[in-house]
Amino acid sequence: MAEKDTPESDRLEPFAHPRVVTALYGHQEAERALFEAFMGGRMHHAWLMTGPKGIGKATLAYRFARFILHYGTPEAARAAGARDLAVPAESAAAHQVAAGSHPNLLTVRRPWDDKTKKFKTVLPVDEVRRIGHFFGMTAGGAGGWRIVVIDAADDMNPNAANALLKALEEPPPQGLFLVLSHQPGRLLPTIRSRCRALAMKPLGAAEIVAAMTASEAGAVAAAEHEKSKYAGLKLKAGEAETIARLADGSAGRALAIAAGGGLALYKELAGLLSALPRLDIAGVHALADKAARRGADDAFETLGELLTLWLQGLIRAGAGLDPGPDIAAGEGAAMARLTDPARGGASLDRWVEVWEKIGQSIARGEALNTDRKLTVLNVFSMLEAVASERAGA
Repeated sequence: MAEKDTPESDRLEPFAHPRVVTALYGHQEAERALFEAFMGGRMHHAWLMTGPKGIGKATLAYRFARFILHYGTPEAARAAGARDLAVPAESAAAHQVAAGSHPNLLTVRRPWDDKTKKFKTVLPVDEVRRIGHFFGMTAGGAGGWRIVVIDAADDMNPNAANALLKALEEPPPQGLFLVLSHQPGRLLPTIRSRCRALAMKPLGAAEIVAAMTASEAGAVAAAEHEKSKYAGLKLKAGEAETIARLADGSAGRALAIAAGGGLALYKELAGLLSALPRLDIAGVHALADKAARRGADDAFETLGELLTLWLQGLIRAGAGLDPGPDIAAGEGAAMARLTDPARGGASLDRWVEVWEKIGQSIARGEALNTDRKLTVLNVFSMLEAVASERAGA
């Protein structure tokens, strides 16, 4: 059962939790695979749903859970004329799922630590062990199905991973695992081998815009008892399309960028980066202060993602590929200059190397809660050093 006042690590604030979201954008092939497996009586006991973060894996997982808990059997779904995983708006099971109160559904995720007022940095073994108790309970209704959603398996520590493996090896009748992973290569091979893989692709720009438009209209949270806390994005004309390009196929990232003022943040960041090897010290400190202020965890994470996206564009430019139209004025020309040795730019190998180091530095800052302003300043120092290598600055 969900606790209303407890933050949820698998929810992007201030938007509705995926269990509340009824609309699904894209992923028709993945939905069809789940639908046909259930309707054909060929259900695997564990599905490994993979793909980049924020593309809709959890939304599809809860959509599937609602469908199974509403109909219970293929015969009931067939009699109702079901053609996909949608269920009637008045479904009691759907309302229970949305409220986090369905007795046959368990969500396993990183817990909230009341002492530190932060989420645990890993998914601990005690959370995974709840699965054994859950499956030991008598399942009432819903065709006897009991469903576990793990979001995300990437967060498990080694003991938790071993506990999940044991649970997967001894599934009860009518027990179903929906295991979500952003980076399945990090999971134990034995976990992957016991699941049926369901690879989900990044969304297209049009699908991301549609998801953002629905959020702006307040249509994401359909359950009457839990509306989204965010009434509207109030996007200006053309902003949804621009943010969709920044989001790199992730609706979740697009919503985070929109809600957190990420478009303005990106333009500020790109302006500083485009001036390399010159560095606007005051501007860098101002940006670092925004990411480091108290309660600005989302700002730090968003800045890290935007920096990664800018560097990916720079690397594409250095490889002779099109980095895409400018979002910030002059950034394409700056990327070309910074990666052209004939114009004093550093080699592509050096930019790839610093991109990897920066990714590791930001990840440490998020996981260990280190001095975030210092992390941002160090990142810019690394970039300045690489940009200066061949520029003679």
